Amino acid sequence: MKHVVVVGGGFTGLNVVRELGNRKNVRVTLLDKNNFHLFQPLLYQVAMAALNAGEIAYPLRMMLARYKNVTVYKGVAERIDPLGKKVFTDFGEITYDYLVLACGAKHHYFGHNEWEAHAPGLKTIAQASEIRRRVMDAYEKAERTQDAAEKRKMLTFVVVGGGPTGVELAGSIGEMSRYYLSKYYRNIDPKLTRIFIVHSAPRILQTFSPDLSARATRALEKLGVQVWTCSLVSGIDAGGVQVGKERIEAGTVLWAAGVKAARLVQGTDFETDGSGRVFVTEDLSVPGYGDVFAGGDQACFTREDGSTLPGMASVALQEGRTIGKNILLSIQGKVRQPFRYRDKGQMATIGKKMAIAEKGNVRLHGLFAWMIWVGVHVYYLSSVRHRFFVLMQWAWSYFTFGHEARIVNKEWRFYPDLPEKAEPAAPVAMNVDPGCLYIPDVQLQGK
Repeated sequence: MKHVVVVGGGFTGLNVVRELGNRKNVRVTLLDKNNFHLFQPLLYQVAMAALNAGEIAYPLRMMLARYKNVTVYKGVAERIDPLGKKVFTDFGEITYDYLVLACGAKHHYFGHNEWEAHAPGLKTIAQASEIRRRVMDAYEKAERTQDAAEKRKMLTFVVVGGGPTGVELAGSIGEMSRYYLSKYYRNIDPKLTRIFIVHSAPRILQTFSPDLSARATRALEKLGVQVWTCSLVSGIDAGGVQVGKERIEAGTVLWAAGVKAARLVQGTDFETDGSGRVFVTEDLSVPGYGDVFAGGDQACFTREDGSTLPGMASVALQEGRTIGKNILLSIQGKVRQPFRYRDKGQMATIGKKMAIAEKGNVRLHGLFAWMIWVGVHVYYLSSVRHRFFVLMQWAWSYFTFGHEARIVNKEWRFYPDLPEKAEPAAPVAMNVDPGCLYIPDVQLQGK
């Protein structure tokens, strides 16, 4: 029986496991630092209080319960030994016959990791919760302050990066400011809200056609978003963002400018690109290691025209299926099949009733593109239950302009040690409950 170890429960890893599930002579171990699968395309809606985390996350063991040959471990893969065929984790080592690397990517601050404290990115539920807390806290501070300069700062939001995530975040903040602030906050003028997208390239959404990119820019401007292109961020601190010689005082800064692959392959001779992605062959295996595969954000697949596939969910889904099928072919002694990517297009939403979609020469925008975006994202959710609740939540928000998931909280302790001084605790005598009084053994004799 061959042992397949899959590192990462995202779109790639999940589809590998599904291809191998209940197959003869195969046992599968899925390792992930979380015990759930996260539908990342809708993570920004958790950050913007439109959805709850449970509506886009689903326990991995429940998703894979019908596969009797699959074991799920919650743990962290620390390094791999491709020669010894071992994965070293935080709870021990795991040997394998085939290994699949699909542990995704993290944010790339281009040598300034200290910026993360002031500009969180959006890759995990914890990060989405932190972004939501910061955005909602900014509104709360603006509501109660009497200082005009402070209010202006709290109502200034900067999104660094003009890709789909940055555009979706900025558009959601614009909608919240326009339709939500005036409804629930008494001391905030929505017109005072300033939202910036700071992008280093000539236009936002560069993977789309110039026409759709321009339409997205105009849609953002209607929501009050200012788009700064050809603008390079040179500094981020607790007070705002430095863009060249310009300074933006902001209460909230969000990062959506770059990602890099996880560092799991450090110490190996795997060849990687500038973002840390592993170069793979046409069957998605690592050159020189036919028993190691990579997919999703961790793989760099070069097409015939020299371009590489982007880190999109549709790419990860297809790569996962191909890797699973090729492992089965190898076990059966058959020739592996080359990966053939089917371009299903790309989409981005700017706000309610406004999205852009593109596939080849077909370009859509506005309400129709938004309806397609809704349909596609609901279809790919993990379960019928999730599809139902997300649709209901969206329908409610569509007609009421409400954001029901706006409850935020950070501190869970009553007596925090740092940075505040702990509340002094006076000595108190602890009385024994009468029902727990000690009865000597002598009293029990003869009873």
